[in-house]
Amino acid sequence: MNMRTTMVLGQPSWHIASSEVEVCITELGGHVAPVTFDREGGRFAPMAVAPWAQEPIDPALPACMRSLRGDFFCLPFGGNATSFNDEQHPPHGETANAHWTFEDLVQNGDRTTLHLSMQTQVRRGRVDKHISLVDGHNAVYSRHTISGMSGPMSLGHHAMLKCPESGGGLISVSPFRLGQVYPEPVERPENRGYSCLLPGAQFRSLAEVRTVFGGNADLSRYPARRGYEDVVMLVAEPDLALAWSAVSFPAQGYVWFALKDPHVLRQTLLWFSNGGRHFAPWDGRHVDTLGVEEVTSYFFLGLAESVRPNALSHAGYPTSLTLDPNQPLEVNYIMAAARIPDTFGRVADIVPAPEGVVLHSESGQHVHAKVDLAFLQSANA
Repeated sequence: MNMRTTMVLGQPSWHIASSEVEVCITELGGHVAPVTFDREGGRFAPMAVAPWAQEPIDPALPACMRSLRGDFFCLPFGGNATSFNDEQHPPHGETANAHWTFEDLVQNGDRTTLHLSMQTQVRRGRVDKHISLVDGHNAVYSRHTISGMSGPMSLGHHAMLKCPESGGGLISVSPFRLGQVYPEPVERPENRGYSCLLPGAQFRSLAEVRTVFGGNADLSRYPARRGYEDVVMLVAEPDLALAWSAVSFPAQGYVWFALKDPHVLRQTLLWFSNGGRHFAPWDGRHVDTLGVEEVTSYFFLGLAESVRPNALSHAGYPTSLTLDPNQPLEVNYIMAAARIPDTFGRVADIVPAPEGVVLHSESGQHVHAKVDLAFLQSANA
């Protein structure tokens, strides 16, 4: 069947829905937003959309800046300012910038799946995008299958949340081996941008991260640090069977969480974007946005920097994967939501349970969420 796009916040988009979730996916870059969880109940819509979404912007800017919203798949992940061999990829790759082609919309029992595809040109190959919703599940299932490509590659998901100033969000992640601030200032005053975390600082807890002002910042609560842009990387414990990130919103009564296979997506980047960029189209108005980006990459630099030896790879933490044209790579990712009581607090752990997962809070409470964990198992195993 064919499926037409409709204009959503400035971008032609496909729309799919289940009993619990409705999702829009842009044709340009495949950005997933808006997303509404619990759509027949509290209508929890946490994904961020750039404030310039319906404005004209400089056509010289990367196409992904026009669509910028929600979650999108990056291949390769990062700025890609440096070419790799004879490859010059756009920021976050063609998958985040080029037009996707509609393949099919399939209803199989309680599961609805939108299938899109892209023939990449910089490194020739094919990427198939499957976005699935399941009736009764407050979850979005994303699968990207990369075929026909060979050689090293960085990649990842670039989810962005809008954190309300009232109540804010409480951030937590599964156990990590290393936490580190980006080694250079993310933004510099001479370029009309500002950062406040100490470049290269390592940490064991999100609650205590050094700043350039001599004290510590608590990165586990957000929004915070208005006027600054900062990025930190968390290297997942390699022995985990399941890795997760979570942001609780007590005032809204929900928790957003993401699930991944840490052997495919090895690191988590947290991007704290709170009005620290004063150049177009940011203009100091991109605020209260939290990037929770599940990647295999050397921070956000790009393919060349992720492939060549770097501080993380020297320490034994791979920052790229090797693609085999004879063995397609599946990258599976789940983002989901669950209702929580206002006393739930921050997520302390997410563990498998019958028909899904149980989220345990630091306050000792727990909630069950229906999730198809088998979705994370793929042909890579």
